[in-house]
Amino acid sequence: MLLLGLTGAALVGVMTACSSSSGSKPAPGTTASNSGTSTGSGAPSPHATESNVAGDIPDTQAFVPYPAANNTFTVQVPEGWARTTSGAAVVFTDKYNSIRIETVARPSAPTVAFAQSTELPGISAGATGFSAGQVKSVQRNAGPAILITYRADSAPNAVTGKVAVEAVERYEFWKNGTEVTLTLAAPVGSDNVDPWRKVTDSFSWHA
Repeated sequence: MLLLGLTGAALVGVMTACSSSSGSKPAPGTTASNSGTSTGSGAPSPHATESNVAGDIPDTQAFVPYPAANNTFTVQVPEGWARTTSGAAVVFTDKYNSIRIETVARPSAPTVAFAQSTELPGISAGATGFSAGQVKSVQRNAGPAILITYRADSAPNAVTGKVAVEAVERYEFWKNGTEVTLTLAAPVGSDNVDPWRKVTDSFSWHA
C-alpha cells in the first residue's frame, strides 16, 4: 500500500497536515489488531473498491534491518519489499501492504490527547473513506509509543484504478526531541498482527 503505491501515496497529504510525522498514503487502521470504535468523515472515494484483497504476510517472510541515514535508529522491514522515498519518508511496499518511516524534529513527546485533538482531524481531512479507530499509548521494546489506528482507502491501483480499504497502524516513537513515525498498512482483514509486532518491537534508538 503504503505506504504507497503505493498504497500509501494518499497518506502523504494526510500526515503533512499533522504537526508530527506523516503518512504518505491513505493507509487504514492495521490488521486484526485495529478495533476502531468511532467513525470519521473522510471523503468518499470516486474509485471502485477491490474485494477480497489478500494482504497476509507469509510466516516465512524474512526481515532485514533498516538503519536510518542519520544513524538515530534501526528497524526491521520485510526483505524484498520495494523501497521508495516520499518527501522525507522512506516507504517499503508489497502490493497493498506498506510500511512508512518518517523522522521529524519535535520538542516534546507526543500524547494521546494531542493525537486525538490535532492529528486525527488532519488524517481524516487528507484521507478518503476514513474511519477512526483507537488512540492509545502502547509499550514496545524501545519504550512507550502513541498508537493511532484507522481505516481508509488506498491509492488507486495503477492498472485497475480500484482502491482497497486498508487498516492502518501509526506508531509514534520519541526521544530527545526526535520523533520517528512508523505507519503500517494492509487490506482490512489481513492477519498481520505478528509481522507488525515484529516490526514495531524491532525499532531501537541508537545511543
